[in-house]
Amino acid sequence: MEAEHFGAGRLTKIRAQAVSGPSCRIVAEDLGVVELLLAAAPAGVAASAAAVVETERVLASVIEAVIGACYLQCGYERTAAAVVEAFSARVDEALEHPVDFKSSLQEHLARHGEVVLYEVVEEHGPPHDRMFIVEAHSGASEILGRGAGRSKKHAEQEAARLALETAGVSADAGMRG
Repeated sequence: MEAEHFGAGRLTKIRAQAVSGPSCRIVAEDLGVVELLLAAAPAGVAASAAAVVETERVLASVIEAVIGACYLQCGYERTAAAVVEAFSARVDEALEHPVDFKSSLQEHLARHGEVVLYEVVEEHGPPHDRMFIVEAHSGASEILGRGAGRSKKHAEQEAARLALETAGVSADAGMRG
């Protein structure tokens, strides 16, 4: 699937998915970042370091910092080529299997004159391993879906996915633009 066949809105969604937290985590794992961080951890903190460096948020931040450091050290051309290579599978995945349930749900409800609101109803776990439970509500306060995730954003996506599933709406209904 070629990216040039999509409009700006769809390309924005593809970019957001390709460089999302989950994608950055996969790239970090593919590049061996977790192992490198653990090897560099000071003696005596390996157990807590392992819990921290394996979180999506930390790995995404580290990948961003590595890209910035490479840019400063090697310049745009070399860094851009390396980033394209590292993220190409994530871009392909985003092209083949777009995931933006929140936009699809919002577009579906808008056709019926409704809006969706997300509410965090539970939050538990330590700061480095937090779990969020989110409910998607229609403007009429009806609960459309309830999702869980390691970030509010992921929990919202899961709530939206379940809401679309319950409504019998194709998850990629709003992905064509």
